[in-house]
Amino acid sequence: MKVGFIGAGKVGCSLGKLFAETQHNLTGFYSLTSSSAESAADFTNSTYFQNLEDLIQDSDTVFITVPDDAITAVWEQLKHMSIAGKMICHCSGSLSSEIFRDIKETGAYGFSVHPLLAVSDRYTSYQELPKALFTIEGDESHISDIEALLHASDLQSARISADVKTRYHGAAVLCSNLVVALVQAAGDELRICGFSEEQLADAIAPLLLGNVNKVLSIGTKAALTGPIERNDVGTVKKHLDTFEGIDREIYKVLSKKTCEIANKKHPETNYEALEQLLNS
Repeated sequence: MKVGFIGAGKVGCSLGKLFAETQHNLTGFYSLTSSSAESAADFTNSTYFQNLEDLIQDSDTVFITVPDDAITAVWEQLKHMSIAGKMICHCSGSLSSEIFRDIKETGAYGFSVHPLLAVSDRYTSYQELPKALFTIEGDESHISDIEALLHASDLQSARISADVKTRYHGAAVLCSNLVVALVQAAGDELRICGFSEEQLADAIAPLLLGNVNKVLSIGTKAALTGPIERNDVGTVKKHLDTFEGIDREIYKVLSKKTCEIANKKHPETNYEALEQLLNS
């Protein structure tokens, strides 16, 4: 299966590099920014296409790896080309394959293929892709072909439904981008306590990494510790009285979710006073 990419950003370059190294089936890249397509083609030892129709003609599967708000415009171009029998994929986490309107009339097959990974670098992130789970949804008659393409590069995949893509993407943001914001909030409070920038990493890393590893190992309920699990209403109240602004709101909202976990872990414990405090 020959694979081409429209768009040569971080995701396209990373996935293309992996395909090139593991399957040698990469045709190349087309992009409105010719320099990015040329550099991606050089990096993956593939072809830089100056003409979009040439890439389509040479590829069995086409990945659209452009920003989300540009996918529709690209599709509007593709749907008027000879794409019958070809598989058209985008890599958006929030959009479903339904963005390929009228695709059945073209004879092509549409899919969304999204890696659950923060792809941060064009030239190194391909090494991290095998650690990620790829979610796939789209044309049921050929979805197994997309699965086979991913599996041939030792990539894990799971099928999801188009109607849950927004919720799925929001969940991914919760455990990825919003964790960055949570660490920033903790760092901001520690700075107020007098911690230097050099000390912050030493202070946060054991807590953050230790908890993440424990949660992944034994689950959220078993891993839970701290004042909420202990039903320490006085300590939680002191925290709320100390924090201000958005950091106070972050603490309060996440404490409510933590209280849900604590209730499941200790059903014999009455957390009513704590819940009232958090809801006040």
